[in-house]
Amino acid sequence: MSETTVVLKARLILYHFGQILLLQQTKPNGGNYTLVGGTIESQEFARESLVRETLEEAGIKVKANDLEMVHVLHKRSKSEHRVVFYFVTNQWKGDIKALESHKFKAAKWFSIDKLPKQLTGTVQHVLKEYKAGNLYSEFFKK
Repeated sequence: MSETTVVLKARLILYHFGQILLLQQTKPNGGNYTLVGGTIESQEFARESLVRETLEEAGIKVKANDLEMVHVLHKRSKSEHRVVFYFVTNQWKGDIKALESHKFKAAKWFSIDKLPKQLTGTVQHVLKEYKAGNLYSEFFKK
């Protein structure tokens, strides 16, 4: 039996007047739009991780208590399982900007009903499930 790697991640759906915040990746990272967030470190819980990632990636502060979990994605590939916790909030402090310039080139707002074509497949899937009110979904990446 082969060993399975399990990775835990947290992502943010940040709302502002019917729009959500997306980060545009640099070309070497795919050039697509994605949600703020990342890997949950070994000493963190999901919301703590998202507070850290939001500050690192978008330059803003969110409070763990303001984050409401709205979706869980179990994503599987041939080599790993990923469990991603999606949280929503409309509360933050600071000026939004794309940081980590080696990964992101822009931070932009998009209407939840008019998302960019260059959205990652995973984010397309999750936002569709979230809008449908589904708390859990599965996604297989070939």
